[in-house]
Parts: sequence; structure tokens; C-alpha cells
Amino acid sequence: MVTTIIYRDVVSEVAGAKPEGEDLWLPLSDLYNSTGWDIRDEGACMGELCVPIPSGQEGEFAKEDGQLFNLTALHRLMGQPTVHDQAHGVWLFGETSPVVTDSLFVHDAPDFSLPDLNGQIHSLSDYRGKKVLLVSWASW
Repeated sequence: MVTTIIYRDVVSEVAGAKPEGEDLWLPLSDLYNSTGWDIRDEGACMGELCVPIPSGQEGEFAKEDGQLFNLTALHRLMGQPTVHDQAHGVWLFGETSPVVTDSLFVHDAPDFSLPDLNGQIHSLSDYRGKKVLLVSWASW
């Protein structure tokens, strides 16, 4: 059965792909053409970006003497979504939204200003570096 792979809006038909449950194993000969990833000494690489394969977990990423690569394992490692329709042999590999990715590394709440019960305006940034408890309520 031919497997359809949708990767970064590129649709590829891969005859040698091997779905196994939640994993999709791609022949190395099809990996680059269908996804842009290749395997180097540094790990899985796309251009200048290389993702090292975790030590001791090589079996989750490669099998059959390194001739098959588990693309879904790479996406799990990078925290990127994957969905598939097993019955129709279609796999979609998504990217994490830049907004979500950026928010994982930024721990600051956005600044806002509100009045207290006496009408005095307070901004969250006025309390930077201090612990703040925010209590909110909505009627809906």
C-alpha cells in the first residue's frame, strides 16, 4: 500500500513506508525527498538544523540496519503534532505554532492595567520581580 505523507504542505506518495501503530517508518531513500530531513552523524538534519537522537534511544528512531527511520519519533521528540488515517494511509506532520513555541520559553505574563476598588490604576509590570496572585471572575 502506498502511504501519503503531507509534510510542510508538500504531498508525497511513499511506497516503502511502513506504518506500525502510531509510528511511521520511512526508507532513508525516501526520507529527504518526502520531508527534507536527512540522517547525519549529528542526528536528523534539515539544512543547518540538526536534532540529535537521544543516546540509548536509537532503536526508537532507526531499524533494519539504519535503513528505516521513524519520522513520528522525531516529531514526538520535537513536540510537533502528527495525525494519521490508518485506513486510507495518510499521515500529516504538523509544525508547532511559533506563538506556542515562543510561549514555552517566555514566562512573563503580558502587561495590563486595571483599577482597584478605589479607582487607582495598577499595572502588572509595576510588580515585576514580585509574586502576584491574580484572581478573576466572570459571570458567563
